[in-house]
Amino acid sequence: MEETRQENENLEFENRIDLTELQESVYKIKTQLNKVIVGQKEMIDLLIVAIFSDGHALIEGVPGVAKTMTTKLLSRAMDIDFSRIQFTPDLMPSDILGTSVFNVKTSEFEFKKGPIFSNMVLIDEINRAPAKTQAALFEVMEEKQITMDGVRYKMEAPFIVLATQNPIEQEGTYRLPEAQLDRFIFKVNVAYPSASEELEIISREQALEKNTKLDQVEKVISGEEIIKYKDLITQIKVEKNLLEYIANIVVNTRSNSFLFLGASPRASISILKASKAFAAINGRDFVTPEDIKNAAIPVLEHRVIVTPEREMEGVNSKQIIEQIIESVEIPR
Repeated sequence: MEETRQENENLEFENRIDLTELQESVYKIKTQLNKVIVGQKEMIDLLIVAIFSDGHALIEGVPGVAKTMTTKLLSRAMDIDFSRIQFTPDLMPSDILGTSVFNVKTSEFEFKKGPIFSNMVLIDEINRAPAKTQAALFEVMEEKQITMDGVRYKMEAPFIVLATQNPIEQEGTYRLPEAQLDRFIFKVNVAYPSASEELEIISREQALEKNTKLDQVEKVISGEEIIKYKDLITQIKVEKNLLEYIANIVVNTRSNSFLFLGASPRASISILKASKAFAAINGRDFVTPEDIKNAAIPVLEHRVIVTPEREMEGVNSKQIIEQIIESVEIPR
């Protein structure tokens, strides 16, 4: 018994960074969301990691699996501005970014900001808008600014884009450009609930009566705290051999015969950022190979393209990425 106790003491480590407050905030956010959302643990975890990694997330799933509801509840748990944009085939870039309006009193044009000027932006059914409208998001998602009539307008921090899309319905939809997909740190796949979760969902709906789901969620974290936690996460330590591990995984996607398109260096940076956030949320000030594995699939899945031959055989990008991760030697 004494030997076991001494071994446990030897395994203990002291963080250089105090992550207690961050972990408590994550717990509070999850507690608020779990008041309404049943299951979907992976979706909630990845959305929180995306926010703390200073990234955007693409949420894909069939209608009715709580994609939009989860993002609304997430914004409700955070004391930040929120706006929702419903994408449609006739939506114009000015409907998102804003437009210049002539002011009769001053005889000058004034810029009226669009709904993109918010801390958290939910874009519902992002694949319903044409290429011209999609292109309007390129600059703001990458550089957190827009340029209108030669003037740059910066977004207020934090700035997060969460977008949903339905993978089944194809009528009236447009494929997202690869350049735009590359700007999402994660693609989050949302599955159907299990039978027991389904029962819990309808039981909670029955118990709601006159209350709404949004009324059950309280604000538990401020925008200033999100910014502070993001800065804290950048200080998480990553050993050189783990940086090489990330690079090897990404480089392998470019030489894999099953993939027509491999991942870009932006993918490597995204894995690095996300693995730091995973480590911090788990109370560690250093990254482990497991953090990198947890980040790699949601970061890479939407950035690579499977060759037509393999796609016809039923092979998908997730399966190939899992094989690549297994083939790359784990640092010791």
